[in-house]
Amino acid sequence: MNSQDIYILAIESSCDDTSAAVLHNDRVLSNVVANQDIHEAYGGVVPELASRAHQQNIVPVVHQALAQANIDKNSLSAIAFTRGPGLMGSLLVGSSFAKSLSLGLGIPLIEVNHMKAHILAHFIDEPGMKKPEFPFLAVTISGGHTQIVRVDDHFTMEVIGETLDDAVGEAFDKSAKILGLPYPGGPLIDKNAAKGNPKAFDFPIPKVGGLNFSFSGFKTSILYFIQKEVANDPDFIEKHMNDICASVQDTIIRILMKKIKKAVKETGINRVAIGGGVSANSGIRKAMKDAEKQLGWNTFIPKFEYTTDNAAMIGIVGYYKFLKGDFADERISSKARFAI
Repeated sequence: MNSQDIYILAIESSCDDTSAAVLHNDRVLSNVVANQDIHEAYGGVVPELASRAHQQNIVPVVHQALAQANIDKNSLSAIAFTRGPGLMGSLLVGSSFAKSLSLGLGIPLIEVNHMKAHILAHFIDEPGMKKPEFPFLAVTISGGHTQIVRVDDHFTMEVIGETLDDAVGEAFDKSAKILGLPYPGGPLIDKNAAKGNPKAFDFPIPKVGGLNFSFSGFKTSILYFIQKEVANDPDFIEKHMNDICASVQDTIIRILMKKIKKAVKETGINRVAIGGGVSANSGIRKAMKDAEKQLGWNTFIPKFEYTTDNAAMIGIVGYYKFLKGDFADERISSKARFAI
């Protein structure tokens, strides 16, 4: 094995997906994700059930990742794992496994910030994926996070805007719940929106200072709107589902794009990379592409498999940390809250 043969086993267990990946330098050899369907019945992630499912999934998921990569565990250079942020019970399953395996194999342990991983996913060596040059603006949008981050190099990042309350993914899912759509509702709003008129209904844009976001008032406005219309016509949602979804999605996209445009103007940086589960939304991807054409931005949109929680993004951070010799020891603890 020469100095360029670095093999990282990465483990991600921050929420309800158990994932393991193997990277050879910055190239993904395998990226296995086990989803937890058990939460659908509850309309959201139940932490205790999530941690139990991780315990059941982690050994087969890691085994599958090694098998798909066609690599023996004794050839690994290091183990990278998600330290936080996330659900504490879920994080502990991944960190405990990673610590045990690194001790057993006698190889370095690398702790990774989940939010940094969403950003550095853009540096995975993947055909058709271009890597942003520094500095760039990273927009991380997911079920639990909404952030605009100035990125000056792989490990120098500054949050310049974030949500003051709910995340954008939560705004999608809660809006879907109001409409009677099953969890997770974000993808269903996207699907229905494609068949509707985005200007059919007018929802307010929250007035929030600086580059920050707020979605709690937006959700409340949708709830009151639906309650009022259903009182007049019990079949209102069924009759107008596509138009409601299109209008909700269009408003959320306008909220996001207004702040991103403001960030580009204030920083003078027109390289914008999106990440996180909500970046899979077709309307947001189109808005980014339109900004590239109309405003001269250079936009970076990851492949779908690198948008939601996955271990490949943990592995790419692990690779860059390995190059720096930035290792952790077994005394390191998981962190439910973990700032960039």
